[in-house]
Amino acid sequence: EKEKNYEHIYYINSQYICLYGNNVKRKRIWEFCKFLIRYMKLVRNFYYRKGFKMQEIPMTKKGFERLTDELNTRKDVDRPRIIAAIAEARGHGDLSENAEYHAAKEEQSHNERRIRELEGALGSAKVVDPSDPEKSKKFGKKIMFGATVTIQDEDTEKENTYQIVSVWESDLSKGLISVDSPIGRSLINKTEGDEIEVKAPKGIVTYEILKVEYK
Repeated sequence: EKEKNYEHIYYINSQYICLYGNNVKRKRIWEFCKFLIRYMKLVRNFYYRKGFKMQEIPMTKKGFERLTDELNTRKDVDRPRIIAAIAEARGHGDLSENAEYHAAKEEQSHNERRIRELEGALGSAKVVDPSDPEKSKKFGKKIMFGATVTIQDEDTEKENTYQIVSVWESDLSKGLISVDSPIGRSLINKTEGDEIEVKAPKGIVTYEILKVEYK
């Protein structure tokens, strides 16, 4: 089943050539795609036999569910819609001057790239549930991945609340900051009452940690 999915992706990415190339060229492209699939399976099996595992990416439960929903939407809704748009645009005439066709192809490329990124991230994800009572009991007021932290700028006294998440989930407008961001790195392993210094464009900014929660 996975092989069929890979073939579908390669077919989409080379759809223009497959449809308009000659039979020999089309066959060569298809054979090359199948070779890539076999090669990837061999590499994967080799590393599994040797005991190697892909690096796990910590990800919150909510973030994992949100990205899974996005992946399903892109595969089950956006992909068929874009393919239909490409087919319709082809019927409008000369492709070299067909703006709708090129726009749809560009959207297709972006969508397939995002699908591959999401599949890679979700396949390597180690799901963490910050609301698990055991996590709060284990870490207490110590800041670890998934913690929700309220900090105060010592100069302006402005307060901000952030949750520390993976780079795949980060969204500053929603108060989600990456564990790899300057603030995220500075907060890890700190506790309530500690101060951190973060390098910013305006210089070094000092924050006081007011509150640590796991929720």
